[in-house]
Amino acid sequence: MIYFDNSATTQAAPAVLDTYTKVSQQIWGNPSSLHRFGENAYHLLEQSRQQIATLIGAKPNEIFFTSGGTEGDNWVVKGTAMEKRSFGKHLITTAVEHPAIHNSMEQLKTLGYEVTYLPVDAEGRISAADLKAAIRPDTILVSTMAVNNEIGTIQPLLEVADVLKQYPKIHFHIDAVQGIGKGIQDMIMNDRVDFVTFSGHKFHAPRGIGFIYARQGRKLAPLMTGGGQESNARSGTENLPAIAGMAKALRLLLTDEADKVARERAIKQRIYDHIKTFPKVTIFSQTNAGFAPHILCFTINGVRGETIVHAFEDRDIFISTTSACSSKKHLASSTLMAMHIQENVATSAVRISLDENNTLAEADQFIKVFDDLYQKFSKINADA
Repeated sequence: MIYFDNSATTQAAPAVLDTYTKVSQQIWGNPSSLHRFGENAYHLLEQSRQQIATLIGAKPNEIFFTSGGTEGDNWVVKGTAMEKRSFGKHLITTAVEHPAIHNSMEQLKTLGYEVTYLPVDAEGRISAADLKAAIRPDTILVSTMAVNNEIGTIQPLLEVADVLKQYPKIHFHIDAVQGIGKGIQDMIMNDRVDFVTFSGHKFHAPRGIGFIYARQGRKLAPLMTGGGQESNARSGTENLPAIAGMAKALRLLLTDEADKVARERAIKQRIYDHIKTFPKVTIFSQTNAGFAPHILCFTINGVRGETIVHAFEDRDIFISTTSACSSKKHLASSTLMAMHIQENVATSAVRISLDENNTLAEADQFIKVFDDLYQKFSKINADA
């Protein structure tokens, strides 16, 4: 079995599952309780917060635990809208964001907010000039993903940061769900960013856990109110086993990060170099430094994406259409549509997404299967 769908979710690491199980069995108190079971849980909670903060170059009081990327994105967008509504109701994002951002923005539009969606170029990338032109006196938030989840484009985060240094009152948010552990942490944790979203299950932690970085001094209205956990910012009893597991997963991810990124890039390059030689293949991801090392998006022209996915699945290779959140809805890639790719091509797009556990041997096996399937699709290709 070859698993090439790591942008959708990763397999929880054995060491992480071991931590999750031990904490569940041995430190099962509520961190808010006053007795020693609660104290033990509280200390582990704060140790995990400290470890995560150290790993990303933040302060412990700038780390807030969530249920994952979707909640984190919703919290930053809607929390900013509520907190800063007296200063303005204009928000800026990109035309290629994850639905957690896009749909949050659309929901706010029904409440009287205005949203500007920045266009992208032929590689799915925004421009700092377009951003600067879009900023208004009532702009309160700029939100962009670090790495596009569909084709792997790295957005110009430092250029965006440079623009926003001239507008210190605007919240700057980066969705780093696909960017953590991919060699771009300095770009993500830049000296202008205010909020960053992370999701544990994208880096071998359990599902249902994530965190946001929130720069000290920046305020977000809470979405989850109740018992006052997370410094009154995000109420709800903390999922301590998953939090401790996520802290371990992040440490493992960032250990020898450069070597892992190099391996992912080598696998991507090998597959890219092979499939680019086929006349009916269109590739949307590049292998240069402007793209993440782990995502490769392509089409076999004239063959629908779900057909390609299931054909590889029959050969025990697991890839995906361009976004796990939309794949079962049979929707065209929102990123490719924003890039003005024809709909019949966009609906053919599939995505390979790697992690540090994949190998060049798996790439070679993928290539063999690809060659066989390409020939089987030849009749369809002849009409494409």
